[in-house]
Amino acid sequence: MVRKIALSLVLLAVGAALAYGAPVTVVDALGQTLVFSTPPRRIVSIAPSVTEILYAIGAQARLVGVSSADDYPPDVRYRPKVGGVQLDFERLASLRPDLVIGVASLQRPTFERLRAMGVRVLAIDPQSLADTYGAILLIGRVVGREAQARAVVAQMRARERDVVLRTMRSRGIPRVYVEVWDQPFLTAARGTYVDDLLRRARGRNIFGDLEGWPQVSEEQILLRDPEVVLVLHGDADRVLRRPAWRSMRAVRERRVHALVTAWVARPGPRLVLGLEQIARLLHPEVGW
Repeated sequence: MVRKIALSLVLLAVGAALAYGAPVTVVDALGQTLVFSTPPRRIVSIAPSVTEILYAIGAQARLVGVSSADDYPPDVRYRPKVGGVQLDFERLASLRPDLVIGVASLQRPTFERLRAMGVRVLAIDPQSLADTYGAILLIGRVVGREAQARAVVAQMRARERDVVLRTMRSRGIPRVYVEVWDQPFLTAARGTYVDDLLRRARGRNIFGDLEGWPQVSEEQILLRDPEVVLVLHGDADRVLRRPAWRSMRAVRERRVHALVTAWVARPGPRLVLGLEQIARLLHPEVGW
């Protein structure tokens, strides 16, 4: 029995080593150079998008902990949680990860603390659909699932191409207001993956002259008079009920739609579903 266990451990180690033809060197979103001699076997994901990537490329067996915001795929709810905005560092350390993966722009202080604890971290930070493809390929390479990552990206690219071809048959490029929140009014402007999806779906962001996730005024929104309103907070009716918005073209024509938030707010494999949803809402006339 002891010999069988020892042999199994040796085979696992050999299998991990064979997953790389040679040590893998990558540079992450924080500019860190990381060298992996074997694929990490105990991974903690501190971002839902990272978790979805790991599942999509078939690396979920390595996942020993996830953030409290993780809800997809459904069985992720049974995995140990390490907190959300406030990370439970003690809980995370108890899981003995050999790699923690998260998002640079949202979690830089967390990465710094983890490195100070001696925990190895990998940061991604996609700001577009193309960046998301790159993040999937990067994680696939690090965890020894490069072929699977390439297959996921190939499927996503095929769906993206289909959207582009269909929307080329549309009558025009509608002006769109993306409402992230309304207390205060927050939108997705240039340089965000939401704006990138909107442009790829042949929409014109009325706040494309701004950057990031800015706060805007109700007066600015009404003045720019969008033809379509896309809502990320889930309540399209809330927009339609605003008395001051009744003269807005999007409201008059009832082109106010709630997006599936997880499809457009998580730069992972389902981002292409968000692209498809946006394209269908902007160009219903092309036939889907």
